[in-house]
Amino acid sequence: MKIIFAGTPAFSVPTLEALLGAGHSIKLVLTQPDRPTGRGQKVQFSPVKSLALKHGLPILQPSSLKSPDIQALLKQQQADVMVVIAYGLLLPEAVLTLPLHGCINVHASLLPRWRGAAPISYAILAGDQETGVTIMKMDKGLDTGDMILTRSCPISPEDTSGTLQNRLAHLGAEVLIKTLENLQEKSSLPGVAQDPTKATHASKITKEDARLQWTQTAAQLERKVRAFNPWPIAHFPLIASGESVRVWQARALPATVSSQPGTLLEVTPKHLYIACAEGIFSPEIVQFPGKTALPWSVVFNARRHLFVEGTCL
Repeated sequence: MKIIFAGTPAFSVPTLEALLGAGHSIKLVLTQPDRPTGRGQKVQFSPVKSLALKHGLPILQPSSLKSPDIQALLKQQQADVMVVIAYGLLLPEAVLTLPLHGCINVHASLLPRWRGAAPISYAILAGDQETGVTIMKMDKGLDTGDMILTRSCPISPEDTSGTLQNRLAHLGAEVLIKTLENLQEKSSLPGVAQDPTKATHASKITKEDARLQWTQTAAQLERKVRAFNPWPIAHFPLIASGESVRVWQARALPATVSSQPGTLLEVTPKHLYIACAEGIFSPEIVQFPGKTALPWSVVFNARRHLFVEGTCL
């Protein structure tokens, strides 16, 4: 099939690889413009662009798809379908109807649950035991189109957004290829309408969202640590030094605690126990600014003076 592919981050890569492996003709790859990243603000290619260059695919990096010239170029491709996965730009309504069979999206949740930009993180935050991928017909709404095919995936108690994203990226690629096989057989993409009464929303995450609030339960905070790994990383301010401490891994311990939330209950080489609204929060791998993430036992030796039992964060 003749396909326009639109994607940007690493999550999109397995799907593009699967399309190439299945022998589909990639007429054009849309990916976001190159941007400076990191401390040195060095311009880097997106993972999708890097893969497209490797395979000699034509690449287009507009900052918007609203331009008539861009839309004319897309129309010239005479694509059977446009595959969109974590592209990062809105598709104008005029673009949705350019390919013969429209545009389909690989979304990392079981719609209508977790519509929006950060479905993986929100699934972990909510304590969901299951998520999945949905292949969806795109319409002018935000993840509101008819569902073509879904596949579920369990969420383990150890999953971070990073580990879950990796599994869903490959699962999404598999389901997308199956969807295109069905399209080739039936020459249509029948879908099922979403139930709007069951919709939940996963808005874009900010660094402030990752701040640990001791007025939450220990279980909520532990999920926050996993949900915001690898980005933006859960963190809390340390009053004693004015630094922000990142938490890469933590445990939630069931306990009845009468101390004020944020109180340092126990500070030993083995563990740091912090009181919460319910239960005890125990950071296991932490990171100070400009330093490497390290187990608490190592951090204790160098930073013990900053953590005094009985004081409040």
